[in-house]
Amino acid sequence: MTWRVKENAVLEMKNIHKSFPGVRALQGVDFTLCKGEIHALMGENGAGKSTLIKVLTGVYEKNEGEIFLEGLDKPAVIKSPQDAQNLGISTVYQEITLCPNLTVAENMYIGRGRAKLTNWKKMNADADKILTNLGIPAKANQQLSDCSIAIQQMVAIARAVDMDCKVLILDEPTSSLDESEVEKLFGLMRDLRARGVGIIFVTHFLDQVYEVCDKITVLRDGQLVGEYVIEDLPRVKLVAKMLGKELDDMEEIKDDTQVYKGDEGYVFEAEQLQSDAGIKPFDFHIKKGEVNGFTGLLGSGRSECVRAIFCADKVVGGSVKMKGRPVKLTKPLDAMKNGIAYLPEDRKVDGIVGDLSVRDNLILAAQVLRGFFKPFSKAEANKFADEYIKLLEIKTASADTPIKSLSGGNQQKVILGRWLLTHPEYLILDEPTRGIDIGTKIEIQKLVLKLASEGMSVTFISSETDEMLRTCSRLVVMRDRKVVGELSGEDLTQGKVMETIAGGEAS
Repeated sequence: MTWRVKENAVLEMKNIHKSFPGVRALQGVDFTLCKGEIHALMGENGAGKSTLIKVLTGVYEKNEGEIFLEGLDKPAVIKSPQDAQNLGISTVYQEITLCPNLTVAENMYIGRGRAKLTNWKKMNADADKILTNLGIPAKANQQLSDCSIAIQQMVAIARAVDMDCKVLILDEPTSSLDESEVEKLFGLMRDLRARGVGIIFVTHFLDQVYEVCDKITVLRDGQLVGEYVIEDLPRVKLVAKMLGKELDDMEEIKDDTQVYKGDEGYVFEAEQLQSDAGIKPFDFHIKKGEVNGFTGLLGSGRSECVRAIFCADKVVGGSVKMKGRPVKLTKPLDAMKNGIAYLPEDRKVDGIVGDLSVRDNLILAAQVLRGFFKPFSKAEANKFADEYIKLLEIKTASADTPIKSLSGGNQQKVILGRWLLTHPEYLILDEPTRGIDIGTKIEIQKLVLKLASEGMSVTFISSETDEMLRTCSRLVVMRDRKVVGELSGEDLTQGKVMETIAGGEAS
C-alpha cells in the first residue's frame, strides 16, 4: 500500500526507538514537521534530542520505527548522512563544519562534484546569486575565515538551501552569536519558512523559541512529552514539562538543618563580573556559612557564572572583593590562593586524572598551592589520603588504586576531598551529584550542609531543582546567559523557580 505523509507535512517520524548498551535513548518517539514551519525540539540534557536528530540524519541507525518524507511512497531508508542529504535533509551544527581556509563559494560547493569547481567564474556567480537572494552579507570570493561566526552559520544554511533541502536542522546555531547576529539569523530563518522549508530548531534559549518558532516538541528521558502550538504553551508550562514537574506539585518544604551561628559577613562579592564565555555582566555575593546556588535550564549560563568566579574562563570585566577587600583574580591559581575551590561540572574532562591513583588525585590541588618544587613526602600523602578516604567513605581497594577504576560517585568524592584538603573558605560545587546513586547524593548534600554549619561558604549547582531547594537558602536564577532573579525565604519553591526561569508567566 502506498503511504503518504499527512497534509502539509514534510517529515513524519513514527515510533522511533534507539538503544545503546544499558541505555534506552529513545522510546517510541513521534515527531512531525510541516512545510513552512519552524519547530523547536526541546528537552533537558539526556532527553533524547541529539539521538533523534542523529537517527534522522543517518548518524545512528534506529532499532525500531519508520521515517516518512514528502514525495516518497514508502518509508525512507537513511543509513548515512549522505542518504539524508540526498533526501533533502540538511544539518547546520553549533560548531561550524566548513573550511575556513577556503572561500565562501568553495565552501558552498565543495564535495558536490567537479564541474562547478572547475568553472570558477560560474561558481562565484551562482554563489553570489544565492547569497543575494537570501540576504546574506557576504561575497562569493571572500575567505570564510574573514566572516563572523553568524555569517559562517548563514553560509552553511545557504549551502543546504542550494542543495534543495526540504528539512533544515539547526542544532544550537545561536550559542556563539551576539544579539544582533541572532536577529540576522532569525531573519534568514523566517525567509526560509516563507519559502516552504521545514526547520527543526534545537536550542536551550527560551526567549528565542518564543520569538521565532511556530511549534514545540518536548522530550524527556527519551520519551515524547508532547507537541504544542507555541501560543498554547506558556513558558512556565514548557519548563514544567521539560523538568517533569506538574504545576500542582511545586511546593517543596526544606528540612530544618543546623545553620552557621557566627559572623555572617560577605566572604566573596562580585560586581558586573563578565567572562569571555558569553554571560551578561552579573553581581553576586555569598556570606560566611551560606549555601546558595545558580539555577536555570541547561545552557542558561549557570556554570559559566561560577567558572567566571573561579577564573576557569577568562574574566574580561568586573571587580571582586574577598571579605571586603578588593582582590585581582585573573587565573584559577589566584582564586585558590584566596581560598576559593571549584569542583567542575564534567569530572571526566576537568576533574579526575584517570591514570593517577586515588592518593595522587586527592593531593593534586594542595600540591599546586604548595608548589611542585616542594612535593609532599610519601608519609604526608598517605596521611592525607587515609584521612579523606575515611572522612568521605570513599570505596576503594587502596589509595594506590587508579581513580578511573572507581565508580562515578566515588570519583566525585575524591575530587571533593581534593578541594577540602585545601581548607577553602568558599567552595563551588557544579553538578556534584550528577550520575551518581541516590545514597551518595544524599551523603554529599548532608556534607554540604555540615560544612556550611561550620562556617564554609558553598555555591551549589544542580540540574535537579529539588536538590537545590533541599540544600540552598538562596538561589540566583539564570535565563539565556543572564541573571533574571534571586529567590530566598518563602519564595524558595519549585513554582517560583520555574516562573522566574520562564519569565514570570504563571499561566
